[in-house]
Amino acid sequence: MKILLCKKQDFLFLSMNKSQIIKNTISFVKESLEGAEGGHDFFHTERVYRNAMAIAEKEVEANKFVVSLGALLHDIADSKFHNGDEFIGPNKAASFLEKEEVNIEVIEHVQNIIKNISFKGGNFNQEFKSLELDVIQDADRLDAIGAIGIARCFNYGGFKNRVIYDPEIKPNLRMSKEEYKSSLAPTINHFYEKLLLLKDKMNTKTGREIAEQRHVFMETYLHQFYNEWNAVF
Repeated sequence: MKILLCKKQDFLFLSMNKSQIIKNTISFVKESLEGAEGGHDFFHTERVYRNAMAIAEKEVEANKFVVSLGALLHDIADSKFHNGDEFIGPNKAASFLEKEEVNIEVIEHVQNIIKNISFKGGNFNQEFKSLELDVIQDADRLDAIGAIGIARCFNYGGFKNRVIYDPEIKPNLRMSKEEYKSSLAPTINHFYEKLLLLKDKMNTKTGREIAEQRHVFMETYLHQFYNEWNAVF
């Protein structure tokens, strides 16, 4: 499968009012995600946006306009809440950006970010590469680990009515993309099937540094969890 490498370009943003477009995007996302599941709501998007912009400050070659739009729109229509449809998110983002008269190169870049940002079981081959995707992917993954990551994990588990933990059901570390998307495994298994793997999948130096701390916090949490489960005092 061909890998598309996105090189740094002059996207000719001179005719755009970038600040206003970003404000309009925030309003659009906030309205679109009203009533969304707590781990994938506007607050999640806002945290990813803040993380992404902080990382972009260190990755000086990253196009901050693309990072802003990609971070804000990355979960505009998550496939897990739309019957597995992986096209609805990129298409919805493109329709909005077209109305904002955003440059076509930027729109296509944002679409590719949305299509390639997800973990999907860790066995998903990205067909697109860019520094902006690296930044946003790290920002999104940081929100999946640490204290907030743990809260989001159990919130989604409750949303799907999954059991918290079942010692008889072992984590599956060799899931295909399809198996990962349809998994009904206990919530604790998700730590091993995704969350604890993210530290080593960070793209940027800043992402790796932050992930190290949050990874240790999750390990500490799991140690405490098993002690309480097994009545170890």
